[in-house]
Amino acid sequence: MRRSDVPTPALLVDIDILDRNIASMRDAAAALGVKLRPHAKAHKCVEIAQRIMAAGAIGASCATIGEAETMALGGIGGILVTAPLTSSDAIERLHRLLLRGADIAVVADHPASVAQLAAVAAGAGRTLDVVVDIDVGMGRTGCAEIPDAVALARQIEAAPALTYAGIQAYWGNLQHVSPFAERARLIAIQTERVRAVIAALTSAGLPPAIVSGGGTGSHRIDAATGLFTEIQPGSYLFMDSCYSAVSISENDNPFVPSLFVAATVVSANKPGRVVVNAGWKAFAADSGKPVALRGGPPGASFRFMGDEHGALDFEGGGGPKLGATVEFLTSHCDPTVNLYGAFHVVRGDEVVDIWPIRARY
Repeated sequence: MRRSDVPTPALLVDIDILDRNIASMRDAAAALGVKLRPHAKAHKCVEIAQRIMAAGAIGASCATIGEAETMALGGIGGILVTAPLTSSDAIERLHRLLLRGADIAVVADHPASVAQLAAVAAGAGRTLDVVVDIDVGMGRTGCAEIPDAVALARQIEAAPALTYAGIQAYWGNLQHVSPFAERARLIAIQTERVRAVIAALTSAGLPPAIVSGGGTGSHRIDAATGLFTEIQPGSYLFMDSCYSAVSISENDNPFVPSLFVAATVVSANKPGRVVVNAGWKAFAADSGKPVALRGGPPGASFRFMGDEHGALDFEGGGGPKLGATVEFLTSHCDPTVNLYGAFHVVRGDEVVDIWPIRARY
């Protein structure tokens, strides 16, 4: 199949660019002296996780139990579930994974959750690694006070079926702060909190073996603190217009967009405007509008026109013809991936594979 023949709307991933992004992050992590546990929430795809593991990652971070199930069944080890599991459904699914022998660890931020995890691990006849989640300014999950983090680590350490494995500290709210110097300044404030947590745990005889966190926009800053043992970036695989607009390091952005949404021109009846078959259902819109790239008129502006339609407004003539394919850079790659059932994998103008996106639930 030719790239332009893919039924639209469709999610395309350029395999050569993807592999370069994987290699770039691998090399950056090695140079910075941290291990790499990239986030599966970005791709939700076993085939991509396998490529990441083959490049030297120690495992996969997963935001949901569904992602963890998909990765484990796909043969991926070193799984860390980065959000607390508390519902009866999630706990039962964790139990089944433990019975299957999955190589999995979880986070916790509440005493009741620790008791729940201890019961499920004991019931499976397994010992489960548990990481203490620390709130570092997001106000989403994590222990808000340092004494609470120490008490939770003690509780985990005392539970017969659990192993206290370390801490997680992730500042997702700071990933896109620009300029780079301001991002570094804000991260430095939270870094002192992490340093204080580590000091308190160490004084209590509970030094964290794992200090996990870091995203695409902060991985260089985080690693440079010397506190993190591993990082969890995900969006670097694909990139999007938000990440492309900020400097990932002080002087450059080493990652190149590899993910595109292909759409077809379904109406071209007005000068300076065409309509494509991609709207609210084709793009995550929480971070802005998609940007027309391949096949799009220079300087064109996208407008959502409903669930299945979007308009491209442009100056002058020479716009794409009826039936032409236009490829877009999404504004937020992770939730856009979640809208599709598969990646159409392209190399140049050819479709070379189709990878299912199995972990959407």
